[in-house]
Amino acid sequence: MQTTLKTFSQYLDLPQTQVESLLSKSLTECLNSPEQQQQLNSLDVNLLRETLPTAGAVLAKELPPFYSWLTKELGVERVPDSPDHTTKWVIGFVNNQESLTNLVELHRPVPRPALERAIPRLIELFVGVKDTQVRKEWQKAIAILCLPLVVDAREREKQKHSLAA
Repeated sequence: MQTTLKTFSQYLDLPQTQVESLLSKSLTECLNSPEQQQQLNSLDVNLLRETLPTAGAVLAKELPPFYSWLTKELGVERVPDSPDHTTKWVIGFVNNQESLTNLVELHRPVPRPALERAIPRLIELFVGVKDTQVRKEWQKAIAILCLPLVVDAREREKQKHSLAA
């Protein structure tokens, strides 16, 4: 399985040094960074909207086994009981009805190591989409959505260690 760094570098088409820089920022700095804004602005939102049924079908099929893996292999305690919430959230985000800050809040209970191990696998859920352009755009969108989750988890871990010291 790929590392978080390689995954983001591959799907966001950024050099690893730039990804490292983004991952080392605070959540606020990351969300307001020109790099993150450029990534968000580079999404083909029209294509994502047009292919929401495809993404919905992928998520409906692939998320239940993914959630099972999160619980059994990574020990994540709170996972959705169905893919509906995730699918609705992604649709809401594509339609500008959800924010990255809300997404970060929802994922705060997930331990950083589990989060980082899960992201490559989550992005790969779309590997079966035959249309290359659609597959790549959805994988990029998921990577963009996951980046702030890792930034926040790392930031909270640093804060926890500095308080313990």
